[in-house]
Amino acid sequence: MRLAKYLAHAGVASRRAAEGVVREGRVTVGAEIVLDPARDVTEADDVRVDGAPVALEAEQVVYMLNKPSGVVSTAKDTHGRPVVTALVDAGVRLYPVGRLDADTTGLILLTNDGELANRLMHPRYEVPRTYVAKVQGGFVKNRALDRLREGVELDDGRTAPAQVRQVRPAVLELTIREGRKRQIKRMCEAVGHRVLSLRRVAFGPLELGRLPEGQARQLTPREIRALRAVAAGPKSRSRTRRG
Repeated sequence: MRLAKYLAHAGVASRRAAEGVVREGRVTVGAEIVLDPARDVTEADDVRVDGAPVALEAEQVVYMLNKPSGVVSTAKDTHGRPVVTALVDAGVRLYPVGRLDADTTGLILLTNDGELANRLMHPRYEVPRTYVAKVQGGFVKNRALDRLREGVELDDGRTAPAQVRQVRPAVLELTIREGRKRQIKRMCEAVGHRVLSLRRVAFGPLELGRLPEGQARQLTPREIRALRAVAAGPKSRSRTRRG
């Protein structure tokens, strides 16, 4: 197994983040510092990160958390702010699947399955995320809604088409398949409506439902299978529907 994948399966980080950990010189195999994430390792190897031994975790779990405002979507925070991992008592080391801004609330996933996390976050797999945004300016006109649906120009390029509906005046439900930084907020600002509050209500096949804010629950095997299916990418999903 490649080293980055081994670290991901061991719950150190997602595979992409694990590659960075290796390149920073923080990983040793035996007594050797390894800088190549593609280095092959086995469970018999003495793999360490920052001197601490790393082993594959027997059970891979996924939790859904209703993130409160003011909590950051990381495992550690250098500024001492509360972190999402502290809200989940899983008995294993978890890390968040992607990020929500500190002031954004709602559904975030945490797991020790680095391979699944990597697929869910990778733009190639186009996993949908749905948000409810309260915006400034009252009723959003059809012209602005159409711009969001067609894609808007941002400083990092044009967004892909989004699914958008106005739930009531100044409240929008938006589904996107990208994960750019502050994307929903920047999209709404681009059409003249600053976001006042933002909540993620769905991730792939999962809906937040009535999970209380600040609370988490472990996903069922059926839900995890549904996540794996959506993380297989749009082509695989299309083949599944045709079959």
